[in-house]
Amino acid sequence: MVYTLGIDIGTSGTKTILMNQIGEVIASYTVEYPLYQPQNGYAEQNPSDWYHAVVDTVAAVVKNSGISKDEIKGIGLSGQMHGLVMLDENGEVIRPSIIWCDGRTAEQCVEITNLVGAEKLLSITANPAIAGFTAAKIMWVKKYEPQNYAKCKKILLPKDYIRYMLTGEFATEVSDASGMQLLDIKNRCWSDEVLEKLDIDKALLATVYESPEVTGKVTKAFAQATGINEGIIVVGGAGDNAAAAVGTGVVEDSKAFTTIGTSGVLYAHTSTMKLDQKGRVHTFCSAVPNEWHVMGVTQAAGLSLKWLRDTLCQEEIDYAEQEQVDPYVIMDQLAKKVPIGADKLIYLPYLMGERTPHLDTNARGVFFGLSAVHTKANFIRAVLEGVSYSLRDCKEVLAEMGIDANDMMICGGGAKSPLWRQMLADIYGVDVVVPASSEGAALGVAILAMVGIGQYKTVQQACSAIIKKDKVTNANKQSHDQYEPFYRLYRSLYPSLKQSYQQLNNI
Repeated sequence: MVYTLGIDIGTSGTKTILMNQIGEVIASYTVEYPLYQPQNGYAEQNPSDWYHAVVDTVAAVVKNSGISKDEIKGIGLSGQMHGLVMLDENGEVIRPSIIWCDGRTAEQCVEITNLVGAEKLLSITANPAIAGFTAAKIMWVKKYEPQNYAKCKKILLPKDYIRYMLTGEFATEVSDASGMQLLDIKNRCWSDEVLEKLDIDKALLATVYESPEVTGKVTKAFAQATGINEGIIVVGGAGDNAAAAVGTGVVEDSKAFTTIGTSGVLYAHTSTMKLDQKGRVHTFCSAVPNEWHVMGVTQAAGLSLKWLRDTLCQEEIDYAEQEQVDPYVIMDQLAKKVPIGADKLIYLPYLMGERTPHLDTNARGVFFGLSAVHTKANFIRAVLEGVSYSLRDCKEVLAEMGIDANDMMICGGGAKSPLWRQMLADIYGVDVVVPASSEGAALGVAILAMVGIGQYKTVQQACSAIIKKDKVTNANKQSHDQYEPFYRLYRSLYPSLKQSYQQLNNI
């Protein structure tokens, strides 16, 4: 039997899986690590935390699986997108990584737009200047930490830093590189024009590959640290959402998925490049060579529920520990008792600003309609609904672009909740399907590694053989109609608050 490892370097933790050639996950292990917020709107992590988590998880799955290490033939890497990792001439990390949900770079977005030109930037990178993207972070360091920028010899994305630690190679791939705002999305290569106008040396950037291509081989040092063989191939892999698409079989036109992790994403595959001229959604290269995807992003999806859990639900956490269940199961039980609309309590999930459809780093979370009748259960239900409304916003933009997002898979931590799945199906007005495997991005890059070692000829062929469907949640027309007035009110709140958000930021 042939096996591959799928490693997903996420925001809350790293998961590594071991998969065989027919898609059976033999072992899975996760290690968590912290996120740091030195100021309001900032978000950073230490790359060393990612690396130690990768070493620990790889060692654990190999040990727990009981298989021979000689049967492991390939590794695929996935990870949180947009993070900035800066290395000095010795390959050492210069400063903590500024990660995807950091919102400090509004000033740099204006600067990038002025230097490149709004239309030109959109035509090359397929996106307007966005605070979360890597280019703005580079410009921020250049201005506010010139001593660090002067020391920088290589710029990598989170998963590509791990690749460097595994193989010694400076490499990336098209799906993750798309989120740096330095890639020519149509031609799938670094844009000399953008780099020149931003005065960023191309030599700082890694070599770009397609996702299933071999980018390097495991070094002796990493092999000794984890118990795997030296020389195992490492493929390009994919950014977390492109990897999740492979892990759910969304690799052909008309297929889409929703994922609810720390952030929330609605993702649709397209064999032809499509662009939203208003820049409300992202067009990126997909993990399928020479094809693309379009996705809308909710910055604080699962993060909103985690924030609520950690802030208000200690009683539920304690009870869950006593009952030996996940605290979110207890929270779901409370929310299920509350009617649609949460007794007229509406939540705007903008804890970390927002991307789709507002592109506003100043936006912040809101509970609207709060009254003395509301309980903790109302807050939980309102958060679940508010995140779902935000994802519905993403779906509406895709519909405007003529993209069919009705063959809908669902994955991520939020997919474990039957209540949240039903809520999304009803608010979307389409059935949602859970894949048989819940490993998502880690599964996706393990599949890409199978293609890389030649076990399958194409990504589509591999997905057809491996991906299976599990639960189907059917949309309820009556519930859909009940949600509609709340959704329309939800959509009216951001325009009413936009100026207030700006004023709050300026105080």
